Amino acid sequence: MDLGRLGRDVERVSDRYAALLGIVRDDAWYLLKLQEEVGELTQAYLMRAGQARTRGMTPEEIDAGFRAELADVLCHVLLMARHHGVDLAAEVERKWLVRLREEPEAPRGGTPGPGIT
Repeated sequence: MDLGRLGRDVERVSDRYAALLGIVRDDAWYLLKLQEEVGELTQAYLMRAGQARTRGMTPEEIDAGFRAELADVLCHVLLMARHHGVDLAAEVERKWLVRLREEPEAPRGGTPGPGIT
């Protein structure tokens, strides 16, 4: 998946949504909307983990909701990055993927290498 293209497509959807609802997306909107989506992901996770009310949803519906909230968080990260002119692919390469060349591969399920937070 091409992160740049995905970001452009997500922004097109967001542009339509904002125009339809008359939303002005400023710096604060991008951050607060991301925070809102992280909160919804947290709620979906707690439902999935059996630590929150299920609201009568089936396990399949709960799992689908969790997956959908993960997608929402990703899309809002992409939107925020585009708004601030951040090349996420380059930043992931610089912050994370460079470690693949610097350190021996960690065993699956291991912890990230030094400097990765």
